[in-house]
Amino acid sequence: MTERRDVRIEVPVLARVEGEGALSLEVREGRIERLQLRIYEPPRLFEKLLEGRGYEEIPDAVARICGICPVAYQMSAVAALEQAMGVAVDDWVRRMRRVFYCGEWLQSHALHIHLLAAPDFLGYDSVVEMAKGHPELVRRGLRLQALGNDLIALFGGRSVHPVGACVGGFHHAPTVAAVAVMRARLNDAQEDALALLDWALALPVPDSDQDFVSVALRHPQDYAMAEGRIVSDRGLDIGAEAFEAHFRELQVPHSTALHALLHDEPYMVGPLARLNLNHERLPQALRERLLAGGLRLPSRNPFHSLIARAAEIAFIVGEAERLLADYAEPPLPAAAVTPRAGVGFGATEAPRGLLWHRYEMNEAGHVCRARIVPPTSQNQARIEADLRQSLELLGLDQPDEALRLRGEQVIRSYDPCISCATHFLRLDVRRE
Repeated sequence: MTERRDVRIEVPVLARVEGEGALSLEVREGRIERLQLRIYEPPRLFEKLLEGRGYEEIPDAVARICGICPVAYQMSAVAALEQAMGVAVDDWVRRMRRVFYCGEWLQSHALHIHLLAAPDFLGYDSVVEMAKGHPELVRRGLRLQALGNDLIALFGGRSVHPVGACVGGFHHAPTVAAVAVMRARLNDAQEDALALLDWALALPVPDSDQDFVSVALRHPQDYAMAEGRIVSDRGLDIGAEAFEAHFRELQVPHSTALHALLHDEPYMVGPLARLNLNHERLPQALRERLLAGGLRLPSRNPFHSLIARAAEIAFIVGEAERLLADYAEPPLPAAAVTPRAGVGFGATEAPRGLLWHRYEMNEAGHVCRARIVPPTSQNQARIEADLRQSLELLGLDQPDEALRLRGEQVIRSYDPCISCATHFLRLDVRRE
């Protein structure tokens, strides 16, 4: 009779994942028989809270969904509402929204790399411990995160739950003097951003060769952020309005977070998927730096997500500075809005991946129905598939502590926002 033992490992409260979750793993005869990433936070029912609210309230309301990526929720919402009500924005709004989004990617990516992921790869339990051995690495990360926060505040009035965005544009335009100060800081930060990328390229990460589907926006000229078509590396190429015809959300018993499938298969969204699908849209010098650092794209190693975040930081610091180079205050920072009935769709690239919104509006400009599909739910099925492959590759006979650490590394590489996510990871292993 094969020995069976149950093991429960409790990880300290600071576990560098956002939200509440647990991992259950059952091993039989050297194979994983059951693996569940369990998300048990209560549903927030946010879409229902939006029903009946006027279009003016929506950008500030959806910003409250996430404290880390509020800009993404605002940008997907305004894109959908503008389509529903036939609002056309000008080039100034389009470019400044891209700068606004650069701020969010910068602060979110810098936070993830330095406070959540890097301690795993350098053998520390937390960024506080890591700071003792790598003080300049942490200082550089905090400088970049602070710059991202300030860039959000430049247009949003504040960095957390910004209030500057509106349907049609922005409530206020920054002054030329304030933008000049920001441009100088962005220029100074380019050295930090490139140094971070070189550090990430040299960081040893686990080998992993997985066959996964990448999904992201793709723009005709630009590295996709707030505009573009939804594409995959398996031939998908659709507008945001066709999302529901190809993607399916489903409830699973062990999670309060919905799973999502593309043509009934798990898929990846986020920085690595974006880079896989858009790397030729990066400046040539940055592409050459990635190649010289040994990164071959598209990558099949999910642990390269950290490098992808560092590459996007290097890109957006330069991109924001470029977009602000000829900045001038516009006569009006927002297009006029005339409410009307309609249905609109918005898809933008949140730091963690594709964020899709749909709104049905009545003639008074009030929301009749809303639907929001965040990147974390889209990655749930893919995370479970990655966990299975990564733990089997590591070896299921490894000590429980090694399995737990690798499982956390896998989950953290997706930067899940399960509350968008978790304050501790509990791993139950059953072997027979």
